Amino acid sequence: MARILIADDSPTEVFVLRKMLEKHQHQVIIAEDGEQAVAMTFAEKPDLILMDVVMPGLNGFQATRKLSKDPASAHIPIIIVSSKNQETDKMWGLRQGAKGYLGKPVSEQELLDQINQLLS
Repeated sequence: MARILIADDSPTEVFVLRKMLEKHQHQVIIAEDGEQAVAMTFAEKPDLILMDVVMPGLNGFQATRKLSKDPASAHIPIIIVSSKNQETDKMWGLRQGAKGYLGKPVSEQELLDQINQLLS
């Protein structure tokens, strides 16, 4: 069981992701934007982060870069989960420090496979 932070401003996406994760006994923490995701990462120390890209204020790419460059949070794997799923978006997300990239809508199996791979 992992503590997973979901950073997404869409209540519908949060609901879908939370349901998938809780079904597999993961503990879920929610952030509604990039700034909150960064603050909650330092406060809550999650095992993994699911990061949306398009959010108000600090976007997911900026938040990922900030977290992956900080020694206090660089060890926490980030999977970007976004509707921006062009190859260039994926490359950019990985260059910001993300360890995985999934396009929306996310398949439960793909999500769990990436989580298990990154946490093993």
